[in-house]
Amino acid sequence: MSLRIDDEITFRRLEVLLAFLETGNLAKTAERLETSSVSVHRALHALEAGMRCALFRHEGRNLKPTEAAQTLADVAREVLATMSEGIRATREVAGYSADRIRIGSLYSLTNRTVPALVMALKLRRPDLQTELVLGSNAGLLERLRNGTLDAALMAMPDNAADMQTQLLFEDDIFFAAPVGSPYAHLAEVDLGAMARENFVSLGEGFATYGGFIESFRVAGFTPNVVMKTDDIFSLMNLVSGGVGYTLLPGRVRGVMPQKVQLIPLQARYLMRQTIVLTFLRSRERDPNLLALLSVCRLADGQLG
Repeated sequence: MSLRIDDEITFRRLEVLLAFLETGNLAKTAERLETSSVSVHRALHALEAGMRCALFRHEGRNLKPTEAAQTLADVAREVLATMSEGIRATREVAGYSADRIRIGSLYSLTNRTVPALVMALKLRRPDLQTELVLGSNAGLLERLRNGTLDAALMAMPDNAADMQTQLLFEDDIFFAAPVGSPYAHLAEVDLGAMARENFVSLGEGFATYGGFIESFRVAGFTPNVVMKTDDIFSLMNLVSGGVGYTLLPGRVRGVMPQKVQLIPLQARYLMRQTIVLTFLRSRERDPNLLALLSVCRLADGQLG
């Protein structure tokens, strides 16, 4: 059976012991540790009490370490070094202050938002390696919670009190149609008049799918969805090919096929996505995430 370690023996007090043996007096130890001589004396006395043997002898007003103190110091160096390495390894496994950061993103953010943030982060932290994972809003949120992502660029999640968010930009949803469609000349689209049309959409869990469903709820009918896809670029190609109409966020303009146009919706159907940086509140002090957060704040809405 292993010996129970007394509560008076702590890592901090072992650090005080090592500093005292290296400096040789209370005042210099206090200066090194940024504390008071009284606190150093109390720490050494508590450590001695926890060891239940003499670690020091008094020579006038000075404390002199015994052979027992030297023995404890030798062990303390090994213990503190091992614990320090253990903390580093544990944090690395958890992604905290590691040399890489795993960022999740919606597919629709890879054209402008992701490259801009990654380049800005690279300037701030040149040695930090970035791993990009693409997915739906629901999938990214799940991966944040199970620890396989450090942060995600996504639509504002619902019911996520465990998450910290930072606004990136807001994006309006538009009606997407092939160039030359019967709706091409309209300044605004009345979604309520589309009950007989065919539509294509993303699958459940995608941020744009949520806006799609809500818009048609306001329009008062369930759209005839003839095909679903899990890739917004494939969705745009389906529209280009005339398979069906859909609703798309304005941020995809720069990567749309030439045969697709975005037409504003009438105000009553207008839906807006709030795009945010998201990570677990429990990791809000992670240096890598703090660097990413700073980059997002400096962008100040220029990423949409």
